[in-house]
Amino acid sequence: MSKLENIPEFQNEAEEREFWSEKNSTDYIDWRKSRPVLFSKLKPSTKTISLRLPEFLLEELRMLANKRDIPYQSLIKIFLKDKIDQELKKTI
Repeated sequence: MSKLENIPEFQNEAEEREFWSEKNSTDYIDWRKSRPVLFSKLKPSTKTISLRLPEFLLEELRMLANKRDIPYQSLIKIFLKDKIDQELKKTI
């Protein structure tokens, strides 16, 4: 393998993104020396929202979440994701 090129210093992420979109990383990095890495604590980005629910609906959600032994907010996310996936399949 020929000598690797030096990776330049970048002013910001946009500049770095543009650089790598035009370059082949094998000219800069010896991937044979790479090792797998696990990012076990990495979480997807979330956004806090305010959602008004009727009290009976919230109580039912809490009851169902308690049966599954998960927080009710997590159950809401599961239900939303399932429903969104169903709806998206209908449109395809």
